[in-house]
Amino acid sequence: LQLVESGGGLVHPGGSLRLSCATSGGTFEDYAIAWFRLAPGKKREGVSCITQSDRRTAYADSVKDRFTIFRDNAKKTSYLQITIAKPEDSAIYYCAGAEYYDCSNDVSEWEDFMDLWGKGTLVTVSS
Repeated sequence: LQLVESGGGLVHPGGSLRLSCATSGGTFEDYAIAWFRLAPGKKREGVSCITQSDRRTAYADSVKDRFTIFRDNAKKTSYLQITIAKPEDSAIYYCAGAEYYDCSNDVSEWEDFMDLWGKGTLVTVSS
C-alpha cells in the first residue's frame, strides 16, 4: 500500500482545511489510518487515528473537537478535516497505515504500530 498526502497549504487562524491521504497498490480496507505531524524543533506527534473496520476514531487532546478524521473505503482515501486552525497546528502532516490496528493505544504509542508512511504535506497557519 502506498500513501500520498495532499491538501496542505496556508490557512488563516480560525480557518479550515481538509487533508487527503490517497492510497494505492494494496487493500485499503485492511489498514487503520493515522495522521501525524512534525513541527520545527518538535518531535513528530500523533494527531488522529481511524480503524479499518468499525471506523472507531481517536484524537490527541490538542486537536480534539477541532479535527475530524474519516475515510472513504470506496475511494481508498482517508481525510483529516482541520477546523478552528491555530498557529501551533503549523507542521508537516503525514498519514500512516497499520494493518489490522485498533487505534487503542495511547497517542504517543501509535507511531510504533505504523507499517507504512506517506511523504507529508505542509500546513501553515498564519495571518
